[in-house]
Amino acid sequence: MTSTEVTTESDDSEPSGYAAARLRLLQEKAQPGPPRRAALAVLTDDWLTALFTTAAEQTGIRGAALVAVGGYGRGELSPRSDLDLLLLHDGNADAGAIASLADRIWYPVWDLGLALDHSVRTPAEARRTAGEDLKVQLGLLDARPVAGNLGLVAALRTAILADWRNQAPKRLPALDELCRERAERQGELQFLLEPDLKEARGGLRDATALRAVAASWVADAPREGLAEARRTLLDARDALHLTTGRATDRLGLQEQDQVATGLGLLDADALLRQVYEAARTISYATDVTWREAHRVLRARSVRPRLRAMLGGGRTAATERTPLADGVVEADGEVVLARTARPEIDPVLVLRAAAAAAQSELPLSRHVVRHLATTARPLPVPWPAEAREELVTLLGAGEATVPVWEALEAEGLITRLLPDWERVHCRPQRNPVHTWTVDRHLVESAVRASSLTRRVGRPDLLLVAALLHDIGKGWPGDHSVAGEVIARDMAARIGFDQHDVGVIATLVRHHLLLVETATRRDLDDPATVRSVATAVGTTATLELLHALTEADALATGPAAWSTWRASLVADLVKRVAAVLAGRAPEEPEPAAPSAEQERLAVEALRTGEPVLALHAQAETPNEDGEPEPVGVELLIALPDRPGVLPAAAGVLALHRLTVRAADLRAVELPTELGAGEAADLLLLSWRVAAEYGSLPQASRLRADLVRALDGSLDIRARLAEREAAYPRRRGVKAPPPRVTVAAAGSQLATVIEVRAQDAPGLLHRIGRALEQSGVRVRSAHVSTLGANAVDAFYVTDTDGEPLPEEAAGVVANAVEAALRG
Repeated sequence: MTSTEVTTESDDSEPSGYAAARLRLLQEKAQPGPPRRAALAVLTDDWLTALFTTAAEQTGIRGAALVAVGGYGRGELSPRSDLDLLLLHDGNADAGAIASLADRIWYPVWDLGLALDHSVRTPAEARRTAGEDLKVQLGLLDARPVAGNLGLVAALRTAILADWRNQAPKRLPALDELCRERAERQGELQFLLEPDLKEARGGLRDATALRAVAASWVADAPREGLAEARRTLLDARDALHLTTGRATDRLGLQEQDQVATGLGLLDADALLRQVYEAARTISYATDVTWREAHRVLRARSVRPRLRAMLGGGRTAATERTPLADGVVEADGEVVLARTARPEIDPVLVLRAAAAAAQSELPLSRHVVRHLATTARPLPVPWPAEAREELVTLLGAGEATVPVWEALEAEGLITRLLPDWERVHCRPQRNPVHTWTVDRHLVESAVRASSLTRRVGRPDLLLVAALLHDIGKGWPGDHSVAGEVIARDMAARIGFDQHDVGVIATLVRHHLLLVETATRRDLDDPATVRSVATAVGTTATLELLHALTEADALATGPAAWSTWRASLVADLVKRVAAVLAGRAPEEPEPAAPSAEQERLAVEALRTGEPVLALHAQAETPNEDGEPEPVGVELLIALPDRPGVLPAAAGVLALHRLTVRAADLRAVELPTELGAGEAADLLLLSWRVAAEYGSLPQASRLRADLVRALDGSLDIRARLAEREAAYPRRRGVKAPPPRVTVAAAGSQLATVIEVRAQDAPGLLHRIGRALEQSGVRVRSAHVSTLGANAVDAFYVTDTDGEPLPEEAAGVVANAVEAALRG
């Protein structure tokens, strides 16, 4: 609706009057939220009532009513909501008169540009359609009379509710399946960076489904917090509609700051956290409700047969199977034993949770609620039993997640671990991450549980996995902040001073192995020594190796691969040797592989680049499925300026994405060449086609020769291609950052680049380094999702590391080139 649609201030029964009143209401900022939605519904009711009354008089129809269904029936009209209307009639009027009545209502709605979902039915037709279409039946459960024959509507509502309750054994499983299919398509709202507030799991559709389950009288959803969660999502949708001017439910990244402002929130992160909290409440209520619904339906189907078997007597009592001290299984859930005393047994919460996870059973919601209100707080530090039960819970694998969520839903996690509040529902805007911070930590523990046989202290691994990102949400480097917090939390949990120190070290350096392995030269003794110094002991290295893998696997598919795993394993092997007392020697010139040797000899003979492009063998992943590791591109050529930008530019022109790259200068032994030893550059890159098939190696080589001799202007060609394709609307990436790594190497200066990955990025970096007059000794390129993290080992023309001031100048020049 725009102001241009408002032409008069006539009575609200007229379209222009309704439009003006609607516009005033939406522009009024004093009463957002439920009051505005209710006022909009009342305003719309009044307008439609006037339309219906006039139309009924003109057509002479008496036995009809206008019915609001769905969201409109609930009185929940957002600024751009559809009007979902049913014209109900008793069937006594002729079809032409009914059609005329409908047209006199529908056309004024369409004339205002409002979306309308409409139908015309008799009560019998409405019941029959509802019986055939589950979505129609769900909409009619919220049917509300707007105008006309109220008795007709009341009779239909009574019949629809009766049908719904009678058909519950058939309809509820179908509704559950419908919700599950939608969740598979849309994902979980509580983890999505651009969630659909309505369709994603934990969204408004699920909240409506819970109302339908309650209406069946089979099961009722947990009421605590549910109404507030629904209101939060509706308020967010209202603000989204007003921000975009469109009927959309997807909370896009580009709208989040404006939506946050409209809701009076600090920023987009505060908005997402609030939305995630609401979605988590609805998701938990959904799990609990459907579990109870299926339990009741199973009991109903079994009870008649059981009663017949018992001769009509009383049914057998529910069997209670002991699981732990004070904890039993009853009817497929974990509940407390009759003798349990949570008010004097502070470990009971963790004991029940651990028993549930180990048994792969859900914790009864009533038990969790009872524990939340009656359980005695744990002393600080925790007793040994409590610490052991926490480790048992974390070590249960996938079964840990639903139990942890049940505890978190009732506030028990933050009561046990107060610092957890900082990461609770905290979004992660890096698209590499699949989960919010808190769920990522739990997922890391789940992944770590499968690695416990690789370490001597599984308990330290599991707790470190749970705490490794606990510093997120605090100012500064989350690893540094996390070390302090983890030290306090580990002491609270009851670990001794030594173990607290190990956990703190693991949290502080949880990124050390993967960052070093993918961004540093492992042949440089300084690289290996620095890791050994940070880690300290072989036992800690063993734990850090497992934590690195668990963290990466829990991050998302882009964070771990066979290639990264092999690099980390190589680094761990070298560091272990240093910790065992075998200090690395200064590296000998790198010995070329057989393939590189063949290419090098050919490059030395011709004096020109030689290329080999071939697919690497696929390697089975942890599930036994083949994992593609890309296509390997090998280039050998005599050392000369401009190789890096030229090669990277040629790959960009051919739409090849560089997934990983290694460039190093090597000295070819005299026995492989002619005369004196010759310096060569060897490039070993892993690439993938953006789309289509790979280019032929001969074409790549021809363009590389032209780029090196200056006859191919790569910069101009890339600029032309970029200009030909307009930028897509999307996430605004943070600016690039280029730094000098402190003490990165004794043999070279390490320039580290972090930037948004884009075609031609490596070419621009190489060109900037070339223009700075430095030599690239080696390059280590890695791509994580949309982020490129590259390290370049550079020297001056004499092969020496750069002075500190000169290194800073080079870093600034590269950053300026990337920002320009």
